[in-house]
Parts: sequence; C-alpha cells; structure tokens
Amino acid sequence: MGGHLSIDESVHVVIVGGGFGGIAAAQHLKHHGVPFMLIDSLDAFHHNVAALRASVQSGFARQTFIPYKETFGLSFLQGRVTRIDTTEQYVVLDSGKEVRYSHLILCTGTGGHFPGKHNSVDSYKKAIEKYEDIVKEIQASDSVLVVGGGATGLEMAAEIRTEYPNKKVILIHSRETLADPELLPSVREQAKQVLLEKGVELLLGQKVSNLNELEFSVCRKGTVVKTDKGEEFTVDLVVCCTGSKINADAYNSSLGGCMAENNALKVNNHMQVEGFTNVYAVGDCADVKEPKMAYHAGLHAAVAATNIINSLSGKALKSYHTGNVTMLLAMGRDDGVGQFNGCKLPRFVVVKGKSQGLLLWKSWREMGQKAPS
Repeated sequence: MGGHLSIDESVHVVIVGGGFGGIAAAQHLKHHGVPFMLIDSLDAFHHNVAALRASVQSGFARQTFIPYKETFGLSFLQGRVTRIDTTEQYVVLDSGKEVRYSHLILCTGTGGHFPGKHNSVDSYKKAIEKYEDIVKEIQASDSVLVVGGGATGLEMAAEIRTEYPNKKVILIHSRETLADPELLPSVREQAKQVLLEKGVELLLGQKVSNLNELEFSVCRKGTVVKTDKGEEFTVDLVVCCTGSKINADAYNSSLGGCMAENNALKVNNHMQVEGFTNVYAVGDCADVKEPKMAYHAGLHAAVAATNIINSLSGKALKSYHTGNVTMLLAMGRDDGVGQFNGCKLPRFVVVKGKSQGLLLWKSWREMGQKAPS
C-alpha cells in the first residue's frame, strides 16, 4: 500500500503509547500521509525485548533506546496522558496540555517491575543509566533470586547464568510448570531443561511469602527469603519478574465501561473499542485472547491504522484474527526455545532468529535510524 490520501483537515490521529504497537501504527499513518501525534512518557522507543540483556551486559542498554524525534519529528510529543474526553475528542496530558483527535489509538501497554519494564517518565539517557546501575548490582552479587517463571523470569535467569556462569541463580515460581500456558507442553519442558543445563536452581510450586519486605534489583547481601513451604535461604539480590499490569490510567475514567476484568479494553475484530468507531486499542491493552507480545502488538496496529485509512476512503474495514501461537524465548545469547505457528522449533533456529541479536536490527530499521556501534 502506498500513496497519500486526500485527507480532510479535521483528521488528526492521536496514538497513546510508543511501544511496539504505537510505532507500528505511527509508521503506517506516516507512510500514508495521515496527520498524527504519537505521545509517550519516554523520549525514545524502548526495545524492551532486549531489556534483560541490558541488565547483565554493560554498554548494551544504549542499543535498546531509539529516539522518537529523529523518526517522527513534530509528530511526537513527550508526556503522560491522564484523561480522555471521548465527547469533545481530546486527550489531556499530565502537563495540562490538551490534544484533539478525530481518531484515537490506545497502545498503553503493561507496567511491571524493572528491569523487564521501564515505567518512569524519563529521558532515555537516564533510563540507560538505570540499566547500567543494575548491571553493577548483578556484578556485585554472588547469588540472585529471580521471582516468577513466566517468559520474563525464564529469560532473566538464563541471561544472568549465561553472562556470569559462576553466580548462583535461583528461580522461584508458584506453579509446577514454567513459561506461558499457551505454549506447547514440550516447549515449556524444554525451557526448564535449558535452565537446568545452565545451572539455574528451580523452586517450583512455591511462592515467596515475604515478598513485600524485599528490595528489588539492589544488591543487599544476606537478604533472607522465605517461602510458603517453610523454606528459608539468603541471597544477595532479588529480581522480581511478576505482577505485570495493564496500564489503564489514561482511559479508566472515560472508558471504564469498556474494560475487561484485567483492565484491557474490549474490542471487536476491527480492533475498535466497544461502542466506538473512532477509538482503537492495540497490543497489551486490547482484550484479545492471545499472549501479550510485541509481535501481536504490531499486527493489531497494522489493522487499526489500516481501518482508519479505510474509513477515510470509504473502504471496508479489515478484521484481526488470532492464529496459532508464535513465541520465541531467548535463553541467553547462546540458547533459546520456542514455537512458530503452533509448531516447536529447534533450539538453534531460535538462537539464530532471536537470541543472538534480540531483533534489535528490526526496530532500528523500522525507525529509520542507525544503531550505535
């Protein structure tokens, strides 16, 4: 698809959130000459697929932040959306600034514990410093506890043991099986085997009972950890990889009636929020039954942006359909497990496809910028 549309001057798309879905939507609209404003609290796109490696390798974090301004110019605005007026059609930023929209794409993503998520309103230079700080904390620790055995926890434990094979790494998970339930049982079992091969100690079917007393991502030698099974041990560092929540602050006051129990927005198969023809939700904040992944956010965004363009030119709207699960887990730079379109992949294929470069090249290319060498 190419070429610019003949667009009415009242058309102005606002994209809230500059993650994988947000930049995909922005690029799509930019390509078709549709006026838009991308709003994010950070001044750079964070390729958070590589956040965990940035936590163990000094100097790596600067490759994971790509400045918005250089790609989107005046179509980017830094700030946090605190409210949406769906009647008058504008969003309100924490600064009090109001931005009018004819169409709205919500890509607010999820928030969670650092280092898997970086949630503060910051400059990317400060964010890079934060990752450099956690590298030092991990280097100063002889033993690390990773809390949570979903995708983030698995990848975190594997990254630490790959980079620092002499450090003791314990992973605790409340269930007996690791990784996302949507993955094939054979892939989940393989992920467990990779961790065991790397020397990660697994405590499965247990929870940390004193979690709210622990300090995360800071080296505190002799930290006492207690489990609900009565076990007690000490570690130098605790990294929390649980408790991700959908970022609903921007829309919960105005779109509360369209929210599912987990705070995601209910959408139809055109990615339109229930009850609206000009408001779309994509990525983690869309209530779509599939794993929350960058890959899916990009697919949602393409459908939402295409439907805005189609609605302006009187064409039929495009539908989004979930498919068989595709998910790749990078278990350090030298290993990985995953499946493509519901089929288990050989480990070496995941290493080549994701683990070695963590798809950073793709984001730098899509943002039209050169990665720092």
